[in-house]
Amino acid sequence: MSTIVSAPGKQYPGVVISTSSRFYTVIQASLGSANQIVVRSPQFNQAEWRYTVTYNAAGIQVNPQEDSIGGKNKFVHLALQHTLNLVSEIHSVTQVQERLFNGLDIAAVGDNDFYSQRAQLESLGLPRTTESLSRITPFCHNGVKLTDVHKTGMGSSAALITSLVSALLLHFSAITETDFANLEGDGRRLAHNAAQFVHCLAQGKVGSGFDVSSAVFGSQIYRRFGPAVLDPLMKGEFAAGTLKSVLNSSAWDYSFRPIQLPPLTRLVLADVEAGSDTPSLVGKVLKWRGHEDSCETAKDLWTQIDESNQSLARQLDALSQSYVQDKYVYEETIKQLASLPAQEWESISKAFYDLHQTTQRIRNLMRRMGDLAGVEIEPEQQTHLLDKSIQQAGVVGGGVPGAGGYDAIWLLICSPPGLSDEQQPLRQVESVWSTFDESNVTPLLAQESVAKGARVVQLDEIPGLREAIQRQ
Repeated sequence: MSTIVSAPGKQYPGVVISTSSRFYTVIQASLGSANQIVVRSPQFNQAEWRYTVTYNAAGIQVNPQEDSIGGKNKFVHLALQHTLNLVSEIHSVTQVQERLFNGLDIAAVGDNDFYSQRAQLESLGLPRTTESLSRITPFCHNGVKLTDVHKTGMGSSAALITSLVSALLLHFSAITETDFANLEGDGRRLAHNAAQFVHCLAQGKVGSGFDVSSAVFGSQIYRRFGPAVLDPLMKGEFAAGTLKSVLNSSAWDYSFRPIQLPPLTRLVLADVEAGSDTPSLVGKVLKWRGHEDSCETAKDLWTQIDESNQSLARQLDALSQSYVQDKYVYEETIKQLASLPAQEWESISKAFYDLHQTTQRIRNLMRRMGDLAGVEIEPEQQTHLLDKSIQQAGVVGGGVPGAGGYDAIWLLICSPPGLSDEQQPLRQVESVWSTFDESNVTPLLAQESVAKGARVVQLDEIPGLREAIQRQ
């Protein structure tokens, strides 16, 4: 029996856009010993973690083996420990023991976009373009240890945990595949709650929740759950039945509403220099937000950002609706916009011009937050890169995704049919990126995900997946 679950990465906060880049967890019964779990990440050197599962009055214990060549992996260990205990509370310890009779082999791989491919392109003598990236082997080996890889800020840890936790719940029959496939299903909500808990525990705090939510539910407007729901678990209170009680509790008051980007537009992402330490960036902002001298200013700024995000969501909905109402007019409009910078759009499409203005307003507000908190949410070189990119014909807007920093930027660009390759806004943007002299900029292949978050897939449905998990 094998179980495979994939989960997408995320994009900007407030309005959350999930991407086509996904993590895949492949769980298979091994031919090893009972109660032995091997977790492999075949894209890295020395990326194998071995665990022995034991049972006692305190519950199930997942014990890292000292001879694991991968060293410690907090995210994987916590996912195994708490998901197996959750399964035992939903069913029984016996059910876990039965499924571990021959042990488990778990392979976890991420699409290439989660990691910088600059070295791969250089070794192949290829320019930094999306066309070149498409020639790299899927789930390619990165040639380094996991701890040394340069991530691209796509929410890899959340996508990994969501994929791993969901796959374990399905493999051990704690949730059904049918219920998991339903966005409103109890199984998907349990997978969300469990993944949020494990991700928070691994990071040592309750964060925004956006990364996991986008991995579970896809593109959406997301309002996070109140952190108090996780208080018992974050404090280490794991009495019998606590996991099931907390993770199935009605106190999970988050909400989400699925959204999508306007038709004939494209989300474009770029890997920029070195990544940032998200927890430290967020921590500094939260410290500033909670200080008595700045809390009122922070509250006012947060309100403005929230209003702008809500406005952005309404504009995205309206543009999608206008496409449905008159596809021909919409398509002709997009073709016109693709040949002009956004500053010249107002007389052609007030709706797209307003969308551009909203994205710029959000950028300004996020920069102001960073300035006040003493954090480089949009560092100066990112500002220069974004300004040059957004000035190009056919670019709706852009920004720095997630918590900000140096690791990536996003753009929304027009992508009309019928234009030659040279006329497409993407080519103009790639030209700007390839000649930008303040940092190395490499595009990513990711676009907006058309799938609604995490899903079960078949092994041969995903090009290169079988070959990747068989790699030693």
